[in-house]
This record gives sequence, C-alpha cells and structure tokens, in this order.
Amino acid sequence: MAMKRCNNGHFYDDTKHSVCPFCGVQKIDISKTMPLKDAPSLHPQTPPMTPATEKTIAKGQAHANEGKTVGIMRSHLGFDPVVGWLVCIDGPDKGKDFRLKSEKNFIGRSSNMDVAISSDAGISRANHAVVSYNPRKNNFMLYPGESHSLVYLNSDEVCTPIQLNPGDCIEMGNTKLMFIPFCGEWFQWRND
Repeated sequence: MAMKRCNNGHFYDDTKHSVCPFCGVQKIDISKTMPLKDAPSLHPQTPPMTPATEKTIAKGQAHANEGKTVGIMRSHLGFDPVVGWLVCIDGPDKGKDFRLKSEKNFIGRSSNMDVAISSDAGISRANHAVVSYNPRKNNFMLYPGESHSLVYLNSDEVCTPIQLNPGDCIEMGNTKLMFIPFCGEWFQWRND
C-alpha cells in the first residue's frame, strides 16, 4: 500500500484514489440532470381533494423559522455571555485562553469550532470534545466528541459525560487546558 500525503496533511492510498478522498473532488463539472425527451411522467400530479388552507410560501422565500438556532441565554438576555474559560497550560497554545458560552462548546482544530485549537495536530479537526454549560442546573459537563482520539479529565479517560469542577485539567492531543468557570455557586446570569 503506497501512502501519499495531500497538501492539507491527509494520508491516503494513491493506488486506490487519484486525489485525496478526504478533501473531496475538485474541478469536477457535473452537468444538470435532464429528462428524456418525450418521456411520459411516471408520477402524474394528483389533484388536491380540498383547497389548501395554509398560505403557500413562494419558492425562494424564507420560512419564518429558518436561520441560525439561538441559544436560551442569548434569547433571554439579548447577548451570549461568557460563562467560563479554558486556559491552555501546556501545548502549542500555552498561555492562550478560550471563552466558553452557554450550552454546548465544540472543541477542535477547525476555525468553525467554538474552541478552535488550530496549532495542535493531535486534536481532531471537528468535535474532539464538548464542554457544556447548563443554565438551568448551573453546571458544566465534559463530553467525549466524535474523534478517534481520546480526551482526558484529570488524567482519566472520558467515555461518558462527566461534571467539570473549577481547576480541572482537560487533555487532548498535546494540549492541556485548565477549566475556569465564571458561572457557578457565586454567580449566574439572570434576565432581570
């Protein structure tokens, strides 16, 4: 098996693939699917039994519920407040802090992640782990992500959700993060 490395750092078998299967096929022109000429319709349109009672939304118009999902705290307070931090205490980003918001914070290398640790190749690109803050219970949890790599809390492997406490050490890849809560027994955001 001949392994080749693409420009994005992925390894793949070049005897099976002409381009990196992880990056996707680039510069491919797929033309529009066209119906056969003079082909009869296999599914004739069924006439409605009763007239439509709801207003029909024209093609291209947005539905009222489309768009980005808004978290509970953001909808109540009008902004997404900080609820804690992860501080890198060892690894390529040593000294850097990462802000945590209410509800789920996805951790990975990608810039799309809530906590983006881009300089550690030992961390999965997406969803290596998740830190969540539950505003109803006023607590923090650590969840393992969808990565093949492991995540540790205070040197113990995390296989199921586990509660986070102030000063806990989260390890993934070559990075160690200390958990510093802002919300807890001493403070909780209220929408007064």
